[in-house]
Amino acid sequence: MTTLEQRIDQDYVEAMRAGDALRKETLRFLRAAIKSARIDKRAPLTEEEIWEIIKRQAKQRRESIEQFRKGQREDLAAKEEAELAIIESYLPAQLSREEIVALARQVIAEVGAAGPRDMGKVMGKLMPQVRGRADGRLVNEVVRELLGG
Repeated sequence: MTTLEQRIDQDYVEAMRAGDALRKETLRFLRAAIKSARIDKRAPLTEEEIWEIIKRQAKQRRESIEQFRKGQREDLAAKEEAELAIIESYLPAQLSREEIVALARQVIAEVGAAGPRDMGKVMGKLMPQVRGRADGRLVNEVVRELLGG
């Protein structure tokens, strides 16, 4: 069992003891997703695989929030936002837009990118550097702006 998984388990037990229903329920879903992935893989999960599961759970919550807002269900959107905050606390700190811009400029200079058609080169080199610490859509948007696309 990985240290991240242990931390989630410990926090789940603490939430049960404290009577924090929202945190307990959110962590139960997260633990179930991790356990399911471990069973599917038939081997222990790495930290990165667990982070991918957590990111998927966060993405699901963001999509739900968007749908609930479209459906005028602010009460359900608020619950999903609270769950999202709990889930995101287990992810590495996200890079700010300014940090992404700085990294993108560095990669653009390294690969000698001149315009929008060089976007693939830049993204191919930049994404491994920011994986897990930045949303791919935001990175894509920043690179597109910097390359004048």
